[in-house]
Amino acid sequence: MLDARLEALLCAVDCGSFTKAAERLYMSPTAVMKRVDSLEADLNLKLIERGPRGIRLTPGGESLCADARLLRDYARRSVERARAAMGEAETEFRVGTSLLNPARPFMELWYSVSGQFPGCRLQLVPFEDRHESILDEIQALGEKFDLLIGVCDSKLWLEHCDMLPLGRYNKLCAVSREHRLAGRAQISPEDLHGETLMMVPEGDSATNDAIRRDLRREHPGITIEDTPRFYDITVFNRCAATGKVLLTLECWRDVHPALVSLPVSWDYSIPYGLMYSKRPSAKVRRLVGLLEARSRV
Repeated sequence: MLDARLEALLCAVDCGSFTKAAERLYMSPTAVMKRVDSLEADLNLKLIERGPRGIRLTPGGESLCADARLLRDYARRSVERARAAMGEAETEFRVGTSLLNPARPFMELWYSVSGQFPGCRLQLVPFEDRHESILDEIQALGEKFDLLIGVCDSKLWLEHCDMLPLGRYNKLCAVSREHRLAGRAQISPEDLHGETLMMVPEGDSATNDAIRRDLRREHPGITIEDTPRFYDITVFNRCAATGKVLLTLECWRDVHPALVSLPVSWDYSIPYGLMYSKRPSAKVRRLVGLLEARSRV
């Protein structure tokens, strides 16, 4: 529902280049550039800077894109409310999907119970893992989308959603492919002595707090550096660029092609599951009940 030129700008910024945006939009790179040029001309604003490493937003572009994302989300929610008013919402499940919380693990679960929802279809709703706004996405459960599947022992996340636990993912360490440990099949905490380990700050994750506490006590030779409270792609980029070590998860092995994820000789893991609104619709309650019963068999 946004101006197509604004959508082209957002896509180019998200992808980092006009060429990648063109692939996603099924257009030519020239057509994408023309849309952005037209938008800049109409607004009389310089929105992006072009360089050999791609594009980046000007301060004015940053401001415009931040507001545009809010408008896009508002427009999407308006459409969903309209569909709900027409009774269409009961014929589909909207499943959130992102780089760090992909919908793929949900598909096997869905096909195991989809026979109980004849005629119901899935709609994948993309969202961004931006550490500044991820809590807004979690709060949007029940409005922007019905469900998402991902890792979570965040106290802040669980204040805004309920979760049906489905399993656990092991805690790993990621390093750049040029790092001295990159070729190892497994590492130990002792191997990290003299290294800087990037991880989320204390206070929100019981698992991460336990790791930090144990490393401080038993491995003071490891320097711990705080990341933003929630990971996004910028955290993985920083690990790749600085040569530091990043505390990560086995489900994120393929998030960044310049990083290698290594198993560690410890027993730390984190739960993952199906997240949904604290005030779920009848269809979501029914789906969660069926999956919960199936998990007990």
